[in-house]
Amino acid sequence: QVHLVESGGGSVQAGASLRLSCQVSGRPLGSYAVAWFRQAPGTEREFVSAISKSGSDIYYGDSVKGRFAISRDTAKNTVYMEMNSLKPDDTAVYYCAAEGWTFGLRYQSEADYTYWGQGTQVTVSS
Repeated sequence: QVHLVESGGGSVQAGASLRLSCQVSGRPLGSYAVAWFRQAPGTEREFVSAISKSGSDIYYGDSVKGRFAISRDTAKNTVYMEMNSLKPDDTAVYYCAAEGWTFGLRYQSEADYTYWGQGTQVTVSS
């Protein structure tokens, strides 16, 4: 059984930074592609970023390119999302997702991920 636990959310002012963590348990981190999605009230879930099983392929959604950075620590089985220059539009619940079967995986599609965390709230005020 795979469990994902997000942490690091909070309330900040515009321009600030936050680092989210996604602790993955069950199997080694290299067994999964891991992604971050977010969902603001009244909107659909939006792709934020993803990192491949090998860690060599990284993807970002257009709205966060240049501001957010995904990384991982395989020794800690944890994936991070460094979020800089935060804007009020970044306010959302941020979810971590993982998928072990990556053949044909559409990294930006939430439907392709099997495992999900409970989410962590990020609120950015102006």
